[in-house]
Amino acid sequence: MEFMLDTVNLDDIKKWAKILPLAGVTSNPTIVKKEGQLHFFERIQEIREVIGDSASIHVQVVAKDYEGILRDARNIQQKLGSDIYIKIPVTTDGLAAIKVLKEEGARITATAIYTTFQGLLAIEAGVDYLAPYYNRMENLNIDPEEVLCQLAQAIARSGSQSKILAASFKNVAQVNRAFACGAQAVTAGSEVFAAAFAMPAIDKAVDDFAKDWEEAQGQLHI
Repeated sequence: MEFMLDTVNLDDIKKWAKILPLAGVTSNPTIVKKEGQLHFFERIQEIREVIGDSASIHVQVVAKDYEGILRDARNIQQKLGSDIYIKIPVTTDGLAAIKVLKEEGARITATAIYTTFQGLLAIEAGVDYLAPYYNRMENLNIDPEEVLCQLAQAIARSGSQSKILAASFKNVAQVNRAFACGAQAVTAGSEVFAAAFAMPAIDKAVDDFAKDWEEAQGQLHI
């Protein structure tokens, strides 16, 4: 299992990099917009310094047309290096660009996946990760569990090296279901990870253990 953070907020990344077995950081233009004015490529370099060289970073193209996607992808590589995963939406132009970039040895995360068919095409194109949008599918009355299970089965049958990087989560239950359906990785905002620990029962158990130890041993620490 791989856990990634879906943010470019440096404070959040610093906090959760200390807590999680963090496999990477993902971003998209909407996430970048939330941070206000910033120098994007400098921010990505700062993120790399925080998470280290072994974790992955995923950066999305902005262009929608074939030539523009290739231009964006190569600009990302030029400024950030070949180890960056380039996020490309699975559209007709996106798939055409993915084929060319994979032939050049680029690392690709296929994104904006809402259907099984999109995912199957991305797998066949040889992408490294494919990112189905869990919560957005639910909002469109598409069964995300069915989509993820079908994609996981296709990967297993074909022996593909592609990994499912499930995205677009609103709660921990969705994350759990994504893994249960065969996703190898998930990316979520810090609020989702925070919610996983925001249970009064957890705090009570920890407090009870500390109280019982102090009463039995007469001290707070071992």
